[in-house]
Amino acid sequence: MNTLRLAIVSCLFLGCSPFAPGTVGTLGGVAIAYLLRHQEPYLLWLVVCALLLYLVGRSLGAWAEQHAGKDPGIFVLDEVIGYLITVAWIGAPSPLTLIVAFFVFRFFDIFKPPLARRMEKIGGGDGILLDDVVSGFFGLILVMAPLRLFVDLPWSLAAGGGT
Repeated sequence: MNTLRLAIVSCLFLGCSPFAPGTVGTLGGVAIAYLLRHQEPYLLWLVVCALLLYLVGRSLGAWAEQHAGKDPGIFVLDEVIGYLITVAWIGAPSPLTLIVAFFVFRFFDIFKPPLARRMEKIGGGDGILLDDVVSGFFGLILVMAPLRLFVDLPWSLAAGGGT
């Protein structure tokens, strides 16, 4: 049973990486967003997926902390959820947008905005998850601002990287 829990919280063991488990774990979010990009409506699928992962992660938070300490590195569902929030817009993202969003989200996850830092003080699964949820929203804002500014340009990320 512990192996199954570990597989879940580490996003199929991505979080068990000996090098940068949060960065490697975020790749689980990239894979999910990539697989969902042609599902209609994309945003609904993404939100449902993020909410389900949140509920599962929240329920396994106490186990993960007991198993591996406070906000353990192996627990990467928070990175997956935060990344999914960063790419949560109406239309399906292009591969280039997925890559840009990866780096933007990782920036905010590593250099936590003050609101995200406050979320880390909450105990249990919510404390593990909410700092990355906040970082995901900061990432969404940063990624969406240029997309909205350049949405009508044919070479923009919003146009799927060109026509």
